[in-house]
Amino acid sequence: MNEAIRPGSDNRPQAQEGPELSVIVPTFNERDNVTVLYRRLEATLPNVAWEVVFVDDNSPDGTWDVVRALAQRDSRVRCVRRIGRRGLSGACIEGILASSAPFVAVIDADLQHDETQLPKMLLLLASDQADLVVGSRYIEGYKSEGFNKQRAGASALATEVARKMLRVEIADPMSGFFMVRRDRFEELAPKLSVHGFKILLDLVATAHGSLRAVEIPYTFGARQHGESKLDSMVALDFLGLVLAKLSNDTVSLRFILFAMVGGIGLVVHLTTLFIALRVFKAPFAEAQAAGAIVAMTSNFILNNFLTYRDQRLKGFALLRGLIAFYIVCSVGLLANVGVAFSVYDQEPIWWLAGMAGALMGVVWNYAMSGLFVWRKK
Repeated sequence: MNEAIRPGSDNRPQAQEGPELSVIVPTFNERDNVTVLYRRLEATLPNVAWEVVFVDDNSPDGTWDVVRALAQRDSRVRCVRRIGRRGLSGACIEGILASSAPFVAVIDADLQHDETQLPKMLLLLASDQADLVVGSRYIEGYKSEGFNKQRAGASALATEVARKMLRVEIADPMSGFFMVRRDRFEELAPKLSVHGFKILLDLVATAHGSLRAVEIPYTFGARQHGESKLDSMVALDFLGLVLAKLSNDTVSLRFILFAMVGGIGLVVHLTTLFIALRVFKAPFAEAQAAGAIVAMTSNFILNNFLTYRDQRLKGFALLRGLIAFYIVCSVGLLANVGVAFSVYDQEPIWWLAGMAGALMGVVWNYAMSGLFVWRKK
């Protein structure tokens, strides 16, 4: 019969040393890649105490199930399955904060990043030569096997915008492949946005030059399985992050995205109004109503796919959310007009009154949408 373990007895379990390196891998529909990446890490880090944390956004293809099967065989593999939350930045932040090593790497699951550079990156951090090591596409020695010209051009443009507007010093702030000291990351984590795709840009911009960074070249490989998660919405997402950082995070990234969608809605409204008046010869009241409905509908669709992508509505919830959004925006319109008239009575400057009303409208719509349309469960 087994003897009970008592405080102070000699048969206490022996403490084991923790990992030196945690590798964070955000995933969504990557079931065909995770096992390959695990084997590559195993081959690349034979002399390093490491762990890998796959942070999966509840992939429909069951990526999380494959990771858990790996974890059953190797305790160095961990799975964080997120339900009701989406987004690469948020996944990286949660994964890093859930890890335990003093050094943390972020690498994509699509096998395009060069995991053979991890030992070199770790050496630079462990020897205190840097706080952050970035796998860079814009320094000598970089090679690309899977970066098409269109994507490369867009990335180069975004990089130049980020460096000029946010005064970021590193050559490739848009990289998704980097390693950082976890103590430095935890200092900055409360100020990082959980929305969006560019966690490194957010990290470097938030640090305001306080991170000692080293960039190393690597070979960008071709995607083996699955499809890229980048789409046309990323451009708005990136612009929103830049504006949020320019405001020193006074205004949140989500609010900026909501306001940008509202600006697009204004264009949609005016375009619909013009078509209804000139093409269909509709009375102004009916044309205005049509413009408002089309604009609100387009705003709802864009917000559902961009601003609230981590709480995206589907099925019946989509219809219910649309109706709630109509109601919220209708009340927001009354708030808009009320504030505009109040400002105009005090200072009869039409554009000032209009801007005040529009700002009140967007603040109201944003606050109420978060409460009644895209409310967290």
